[in-house]
Amino acid sequence: MEKIYVGKTKDVFSLDNGNVLLKFKDDCTGKDGVFDPGENSVGLTIEGIGRANLQTSIHYFELLKKAGIKTHYVSANVEEATMEVLPAKVFGHGLEVICRLVATGSFIRRYEEYIADGTVLEGGYVECTFKNDAKGDPLVTSEGLAALGIMSKEMFESMKEQTLKITKIVAEDLKSIGLDLWDIKFEFGYNNDEVILIDEIASGNMRVYKDGVIVDPVELTSLILNR
Repeated sequence: MEKIYVGKTKDVFSLDNGNVLLKFKDDCTGKDGVFDPGENSVGLTIEGIGRANLQTSIHYFELLKKAGIKTHYVSANVEEATMEVLPAKVFGHGLEVICRLVATGSFIRRYEEYIADGTVLEGGYVECTFKNDAKGDPLVTSEGLAALGIMSKEMFESMKEQTLKITKIVAEDLKSIGLDLWDIKFEFGYNNDEVILIDEIASGNMRVYKDGVIVDPVELTSLILNR
């Protein structure tokens, strides 16, 4: 295997069969020793969290597979904390796609003149940002992505449609254990011109509430895996 990328929470290797191997690490983003998925740098190490994030991803990728939604997921080895995936190119230098079911967080900071925190966004609201820490992950529209030559409007519509379907599946699964999904973040890429979900689906990428109280990502991972 050849290491082709070192990430904050995962390392990436190329495989002889043309696929890619993701190695999940116990490093977490955070600040002052506190786990915070919103931070942009590694702040602490939590023993076993890499394997737990992998198990969570496996759970959701398998649910999506049963629903007929194609992703980059091929297989996984929990013991070695690795996941084999299809090769996929990111859009531009990387995009993050957020599906919001309830208005909160940065959405409220932008639009608090028009909407109250905790307002349900019927049907889900999808928005896209560039992965650019220095510029604060700026928002970008479908038209903007097309004008910049990053993604066609058709590709964006495919990505948006998949995002809404995937979010619904995750939300229903969480609801089955008494949890409410407020928003979730995904990454997409393209494989042979087909837009597919890539990276992971882990607790650090979603905002979830239980009985009106936000659930800590580490606790959320435990609730998902130990149902």
